[in-house]
Amino acid sequence: MIRKVLVANRGEIAIRVMRACYEMGIRSVAVFSTADRLSRHVAFANEAECIGGIQADDSYLNIDHIIQAAHKHHVDAIHPGYGFLSENAAFARRCAEEGFIFIGPRPETMELMGDKISARQQMIDAGVPVVPGTREKLNSSAEALAVCREIGFPVMLKASMGGGGKGMRMVRHEDEVAEMFEAARSEAMASFGDDTVYVEKFLEEPHHIEFQILGDKFGNVIHLFDRECSVQRRHQKIVEESPSPFLDFNLRHEMGAKAVAAARAVGYEGAGTIEFLVDKNHKFYFLEMNTRLQVEHPITEEVVGVDLVKQQILIADGQPLELHQEDIRQHGHAIECRICAEDTEHDFMPSPGVITQILEPHGIGTRIDSYVYEGYEIPMYYDPMIGKLIVWATKREYAIERMRRALYEYKIVGLTTNIRYLRRIIDVPDFKNGSYNTDFIERNADRLRPRPGFKNESEEMAVIAAYIDYLLNLEENKSVPQPKNAISRWKNFGLQKGVLRI
Repeated sequence: MIRKVLVANRGEIAIRVMRACYEMGIRSVAVFSTADRLSRHVAFANEAECIGGIQADDSYLNIDHIIQAAHKHHVDAIHPGYGFLSENAAFARRCAEEGFIFIGPRPETMELMGDKISARQQMIDAGVPVVPGTREKLNSSAEALAVCREIGFPVMLKASMGGGGKGMRMVRHEDEVAEMFEAARSEAMASFGDDTVYVEKFLEEPHHIEFQILGDKFGNVIHLFDRECSVQRRHQKIVEESPSPFLDFNLRHEMGAKAVAAARAVGYEGAGTIEFLVDKNHKFYFLEMNTRLQVEHPITEEVVGVDLVKQQILIADGQPLELHQEDIRQHGHAIECRICAEDTEHDFMPSPGVITQILEPHGIGTRIDSYVYEGYEIPMYYDPMIGKLIVWATKREYAIERMRRALYEYKIVGLTTNIRYLRRIIDVPDFKNGSYNTDFIERNADRLRPRPGFKNESEEMAVIAAYIDYLLNLEENKSVPQPKNAISRWKNFGLQKGVLRI
């Protein structure tokens, strides 16, 4: 029985796992780099251990250090979160060898589905439709050109071990093949240590739709319906929602059945995701399988009412699924926005720094998965995502209204974030009417550019003035006693001018 879990990750996902452990009566152990000594996940855990320096290779990607920490704290299991070592078969195998339960699929499954070429072949054998393309490794640009001519342009060159848009190149013309082939191979080797590349037909105006699945050690597999993930920039998701506004009843159930078939074909255990591309004619194709928890898992939890992390732990502990497919229903609508410390006006450059003030939105149907706090310094060494804002409502239109309100309430001072960019996304007509696809960002580039106006400027001035007043009051309070009913000069000014009512 699992009684103590080491979370081999950082930030909001580490806290998310620890919360599930706390509710289940399981102790948690945090690991952290020297850069994360003051991170909230360190304080949240029952126990904590520094595992290395600021670079991920010295800490969160260092298998030996993580295993040593697991032995030192006498844990029963290790949860990898997502990113870092979450889809590393060698890590999963090492955990088992050292006597720890790996909360995730078997390493053989991870290897099989981590290689995109072998995954495609597995899906073909299971009767799951795949995008037309190669089934074997391409050995030269000449081979790639021959395949491109056969399936027709445009095509995508993809790293077989890839993910996150790395090792991926769009090719629209014959004279681009050689250059793009070498570029994809080079990036694949640098990112994944494997330069295997394959060709896949590029689908025009597709939707990126994924299905959440759960499988136990007894062959039981279910799906927990769909998530629309088509709002992407350079193949990185920004906004997700569930259910997809593009799917109808019949297509949703057909895709769900294929997702279950795909998971059964590889004997999947744990929580995973089957990702599909759906063209404008509602034909769907297998894209890849993620053998881990997804960043966007909260919107599924909100819509179907299932705690996916708890299910992961129960499955890893050898317990059979108590959920049955006929019991899973979608209720209402959920949307997630990824909150990142990045400058959207300067090519989305990371924007590390100290958070001097933060005001998080609250209210009915509003959830925040985050790890930051006032005074915390966002390190420059890791992913810029600092949290996720999730809303739920009974209808999609109400969920959009709630997200708009929540994004307006969300204030982070001291560094640049993408919150205003997210507000503009929510207000784009294509998003509001649900007619968008993976071309959304490019197609609406003009609408998404910042338009300085009174509303934004006044908001900035209010935050700046309030913070200046706060600092001035700190100085005054050092020497002058304050009456119990004292209010700030900023608030007093607002009352006098009639622009603030309390």
